[in-house]
Amino acid sequence: MPFLKKKDAVAFDIGSNSIKLVQMSQTKKGWELTKLGMAELPPEAIVDGSIIDSMTVTNTLKDLIREHGVKVKDAVSSLTGHSVIIKKVSFPAMSEEELADSIQWEAEQYIPFPITDVNIDFQILGADTEGRGQMDVMLVAVKKDVINDYTNVIKEAGLNPVVIDVDSFALENMMEINYPVAPGENIAMVNIGASITSISVIFAGLTIFTRSIPMGGNQFTEEIQRQLNVSFKDAEEMKTGKKAEGETPIAPAVESIASNLTFEVKRSLDFFLGGSQGSYVSKIYLSGGGSLAPGLKDLMQEKTTIPAEVVNPFKNVEANPKHFDKEKLKDSAPFFAVAVGLATRRFADR
Repeated sequence: MPFLKKKDAVAFDIGSNSIKLVQMSQTKKGWELTKLGMAELPPEAIVDGSIIDSMTVTNTLKDLIREHGVKVKDAVSSLTGHSVIIKKVSFPAMSEEELADSIQWEAEQYIPFPITDVNIDFQILGADTEGRGQMDVMLVAVKKDVINDYTNVIKEAGLNPVVIDVDSFALENMMEINYPVAPGENIAMVNIGASITSISVIFAGLTIFTRSIPMGGNQFTEEIQRQLNVSFKDAEEMKTGKKAEGETPIAPAVESIASNLTFEVKRSLDFFLGGSQGSYVSKIYLSGGGSLAPGLKDLMQEKTTIPAEVVNPFKNVEANPKHFDKEKLKDSAPFFAVAVGLATRRFADR
């Protein structure tokens, strides 16, 4: 019934370096931030989106829940990495119900895993533009064992996992509330996590292209650590601008990594544009901790010739200044892009 308020849920972006917690409430004016937290994970706890040390992840979740006084029981999280397959494919035109009935065998040719090992979902993007009686479908397949690993650590932490999403779709939601895109416009999201960078193109609020590359913020940090002979922790703080090391310029230290990453982004967008007649990308939005690497945004603009911006996922989110420091929120904002998108999800959502 529409007048019944959907229950709040707490969102966890469980990454390879840290877990980000966000809880938001929907008000008459929009979204309001109620909880925010981040806790580091040790190396090798999560590798390429797969949980290796479930006990450590569970305990970190418990610590975050306790530290931030989380009272709700519903939780949402998301997945990324090579266990997640997202492909835009063409199927014969049919209804959503018909596709739901036949998706298992229709999808088999596109999935590099045994079809019995994955959960499959889809979104119909629309009829093809060439009138061939086909329709474009966004196909999503996620390995069941990876989903189970994530739901299990959330259950072990005492919560009820109601939604397990995909990072790129969470970013769609974040963009929807903060950066509305004009009809007919393609924008690119480049989410730079610790070890994986996800590149996606969003059109009319829907992801129509994705690619993951095994590069991320850790490579920037390790290069600063190596060249400037500082600890990993200090290098991380220097990368994100939390700590300056005298007059030592850190941009040259990360230039080669930034160039490699920018090349991969450009290559991905060129591939997308090559297969989409008449398409263009109007803007690149950067998110994730790696987006704060010095000089990266400017290099991205220069090499792709597309305007770039580091996102603020709290741009249109109310945050009570008594509970959240405005400057701290702004400085850490790109880390929370996925978590903010997840925090808009509720149990009743598809």
